[in-house]
Amino acid sequence: MQGLYSEYYHLRSRLKCLPGDAAWHLGLNRQLVKKARGCRILVYHGICNRQPLLFNTLFLKLKSFEAQLRFYKKYFNMVSLDDYYHQRFSKEKFNICLTFDDGFANNYKYVLPLLEQYEIPAAFFITGIRETGYDILWNDVLSIAYKYGPKKITIEKEEYFKGREGKYKSSSTGELLVDILRRTGFEQKAEMIKALGSYKDKTEKDYWLQMTEQEIKLLSANKWVTIGSHGYYHNDLSQIEAGKAKEEMILSKQFLEKTTGKEIKALAFPYGCYTKEIVNEAKQSGFSQLLTTEFLFTGVTEDAMLRERLTINPFISDINQMHANIAGNYK
Repeated sequence: MQGLYSEYYHLRSRLKCLPGDAAWHLGLNRQLVKKARGCRILVYHGICNRQPLLFNTLFLKLKSFEAQLRFYKKYFNMVSLDDYYHQRFSKEKFNICLTFDDGFANNYKYVLPLLEQYEIPAAFFITGIRETGYDILWNDVLSIAYKYGPKKITIEKEEYFKGREGKYKSSSTGELLVDILRRTGFEQKAEMIKALGSYKDKTEKDYWLQMTEQEIKLLSANKWVTIGSHGYYHNDLSQIEAGKAKEEMILSKQFLEKTTGKEIKALAFPYGCYTKEIVNEAKQSGFSQLLTTEFLFTGVTEDAMLRERLTINPFISDINQMHANIAGNYK
């Protein structure tokens, strides 16, 4: 059901994009892009060759991604994360900084060669999950199980059944398993992975495989790349005890610095979630560049370390995406 809805929404969104696309090809709205000034940080996740909506709405087809890179190269000024924080911007073009979350191996496989080809900088935010012995993030295990997993599972003596939308719900409370796990540490998530992790083998690795430590090291060595932290276990840091959250941030920093041989000063909060206390703990942990997808509290916009990002929308056309990048929203 979830997959069918995504495909329906994708088709409907693309149809809504047709007038804007036609206007662009007729040269009627190109001045908006050419005259745009300002800056934006964008966030991508996974890149795949086909079926980007197979498990979630965070993947983009490789063909579309490369088309966007060509667009960026022609119309925008592309800056690194450090350039963005130091406001080293062009006054003649709109400035774009590319970031990638979650540490997928497909970033190393597909994205890195294109960054080199088009000479575009980007930052990659990676977890410490490889150091724990896992090759997949817990939320990706769930996404795959929604499609291929059994109708019922038992985790820590609690039964969960698939609802009509394909997601697991508690038999006693009706609460979604994903929401329950968002509030826990990794021990409970590990139990879920034990129960459902084998279903990852039913699909292509491009949809879930994490970069190896060697790939992270090679990625970091590239002149177009900045490496940042995305937590250690990919836990929601705003939902767990602050001391545990700080411990995870420090562990992720240590893992990435050991792997890359470079200082890691950037942190992208998993799921874009944080609290004022977590922001302070991140700063005390040695991070000076903090990234989210939304300013959640009054006053945080004045924090020079905290920056907002716009998540790429796989449902719209590449031309409409460029206009959204400038506007900063999808209205």
